[in-house]
Amino acid sequence: MLKGFKDFLLRGNVLDLAVGIIIGAAFTAAVTGLMDGLLNPLIALIFGRPDVSSVAFAIGSTSFPVGLFLQAILNFVIVAVVLYFAVVAPVGRLVARRPAAPPAEPAADVALLVEIRDLLAKAHNH
Repeated sequence: MLKGFKDFLLRGNVLDLAVGIIIGAAFTAAVTGLMDGLLNPLIALIFGRPDVSSVAFAIGSTSFPVGLFLQAILNFVIVAVVLYFAVVAPVGRLVARRPAAPPAEPAADVALLVEIRDLLAKAHNH
């Protein structure tokens, strides 16, 4: 029973998932620091308050806090922009610079089928 649990924990995708979660938590802390230390003060400078979550309108006695939705959308866009320019774009440039791996040799049966196809095509053309 413990061997099965050990095999499960040491399976590659479980370790990759754990590393991804840890990196995601660290990235979240970095983006939160960026937002609290730089972007929210800029928003406060431009709009007079650090966020738009308090924006609401009322119809009768019911209040509609649309600012909560607007703030969530703004946070999502900011996180997406930071994620793209800090992670996706640099990794894409690194992958593009890496030389392409040479194509793998086809399996013996595939090579034989290709040879037969080529011989049949050659015979058909004559």
